[in-house]
Amino acid sequence: MADSRWKIVSAVGLVWLLLDQLTKAAVAAYIPLNHGFSVIPGVFDLVHVLNRGAAFGFLNRSDIDWQIWLFLAAAVAVTAVIIGMVRTAKFSRLFFFGCGSILGGAIGNVIDRVRARAVTDFLDVYVGQWHWPAFNVADIAICLGVVAAAVVLLREAREEARQKGE
Repeated sequence: MADSRWKIVSAVGLVWLLLDQLTKAAVAAYIPLNHGFSVIPGVFDLVHVLNRGAAFGFLNRSDIDWQIWLFLAAAVAVTAVIIGMVRTAKFSRLFFFGCGSILGGAIGNVIDRVRARAVTDFLDVYVGQWHWPAFNVADIAICLGVVAAAVVLLREAREEARQKGE
């Protein structure tokens, strides 16, 4: 059983990592930097932008260079926490899917940071003047992974509380 937890985490992480890197390579090859085109007018564009910061453009500044070290350290810390959680968690495919998704997405963005000192973002969702910050497949993986892991952890906490209340 312990062996299969790592197979799930590894397989899911690898799939997300490959999807992320392949889509970023395609964007870099076919869309000039800081350009894009509409896929669904008024709602969704494909763009090619570089983000030196974190999610939603936090610390996305070209006049500072230290943020790469902060984000690399955060990725290492998150990886260590997830490995510890997977090692000790009750068997749950959904939880291990979530952990693998987080790891695959984090590694995908770390590869960009090491290679280009910035993350390639290309999915641009908007309505009228409201724009969600551009994001990528790694960001989707991380968000889905957090939701999946949180669902499992919240269910377990609720079950534990219910059992203590009986």
